[in-house]
This record gives sequence, C-alpha cells and structure tokens, in this order.
Amino acid sequence: MLLLALDTATPAVTVALHDGTDVVASSTQVDARRHGELLLPTVDRVLAEAGLGLDAVTGIVTGTGPGPYTGLRVGLMTADTFGLALGVPVYGVCTLDGLAYAADIEKGPFVVATDARRKEVYWATYADSRTRLTGPAVDRPADIAEQVAGLPAVGAGALLYPDTFPQAHEPEHVSASALARLAAERLAAGEEIPAPRPLYLRRPDAQVPKNYKVVTPK
Repeated sequence: MLLLALDTATPAVTVALHDGTDVVASSTQVDARRHGELLLPTVDRVLAEAGLGLDAVTGIVTGTGPGPYTGLRVGLMTADTFGLALGVPVYGVCTLDGLAYAADIEKGPFVVATDARRKEVYWATYADSRTRLTGPAVDRPADIAEQVAGLPAVGAGALLYPDTFPQAHEPEHVSASALARLAAERLAAGEEIPAPRPLYLRRPDAQVPKNYKVVTPK
C-alpha cells in the first residue's frame, strides 16, 4: 500500500505519503490564496522526499471538506485526476475527521471547528478521535454556543472565537498525515471509505448576475 493524501479545504495545502505502516513523507504550507499554485509542487516535493514516483501510489486520499468552494475543488479535482491517470481508487475523508484524529484530547466529547469565513465556522462534535457524533454543519459561533458549551475544541474556527470556544486547542489546520493515517486505519479494519464528494454546505460566493445586459443578436 502507498497512499497519497492531500487536503485543500482549509488554508493549509497539505500532502503526505503513507506506506501502510506509517507516514513516510509529508509537507504542509499555509496560504489560503495559493491552493492551485502550491498543491502540485507539494506533491512533487513529498514524492521526492520519499524517493518514489507517482506511479508507485496505490490509492489517493483527499479531504472532502467542508471548506470554501474554490479551495476545496483544487484538492478534489487533483485527487480525481490522479486516480484516473493511475487507475487507482480515490477515497474521501471528511476534513473535520482528520482534525479530530490529530487532536490531543484523551477523552470526549469535543468539537472541531474550522474557519468558514463570513463570521461562521464549519463544525462537528466527536465522541472520541475516531467517532463523529454530529455534523458537519456551518453556523455563526454565537448560534451554537449553548450546544458546544463546556466542550474542548480544536481547529482554526475554535481559536478565532474564544467566547464560544474557551477551551480551544491545536491543531489549527488539518494535516494530510492525519488523513492518511485515518484512512489507512479504516482500510486495514475492512471499512468502506466512500469516493470523495465535496461537503460545500453552502452555495459558492460567485453568482451569475441577475440583470445582466444581453449583447447577442436575437
């Protein structure tokens, strides 16, 4: 097994290789505006660090969000393209699940919250690092304050809104290493991991103008 994992659902552009036993190479850069520019060079760098070619990969793991429309699509389309080119399966893992898996919280329940912009967070609750209880959803922090009161929290969304998440912890962003380890664990246990489907949770910011002027002849 050689899993290539990647995620662009948060400001982190993150890539890792997992050989079925552990992560053998990884790289993460945080830049919310350069997902498309950074992802492929990061893949090349991780493969070079491991001394392997892309043709050695036997499966692709990609974070499915939730996340902003444009950034999330970069990772999903890249994963699908690699899968088609290599003829290998592509597995989708919720980005929040990757953050929960990496969280250093011994006992649940706890919350994972990432920055959804527009003064909102993408969030979910977990019984432990592997078991999601609710979500994912997108809401204003103040609107969910009662639901998450008293719970530890991880993620950039939790760190941004300490009034709602006073017990905020690292990690801030997801890592492909955590996604790869979680996917490898699920596969080893015989669990079925679905094909990637984006968790947008809301419509994209870009919209077709409603009253644009028609310039083509009738």
